Amino acid sequence: MRLSELQHKDIVDLDGNKIGNIIDVVIDRDGKIIYFVLEEKKGMFRFGKDLETKVSWDKIEKIGEDVILVKM
Repeated sequence: MRLSELQHKDIVDLDGNKIGNIIDVVIDRDGKIIYFVLEEKKGMFRFGKDLETKVSWDKIEKIGEDVILVKM
């Protein structure tokens, strides 16, 4: 699977809440994914700033056709 394919999937927690979208990935020297960097949606209390969230590979529960399910 390519990163470009993963970027089109919604990142969703176990409660069904959308967390964000993948904007980057961090890999180790062996080419294994350490974590995804997500761009969260803008919220009314964030004063227009986008925030980044890191989701480590071990938090990924399932990669489906449309979503990536994560345990937060």
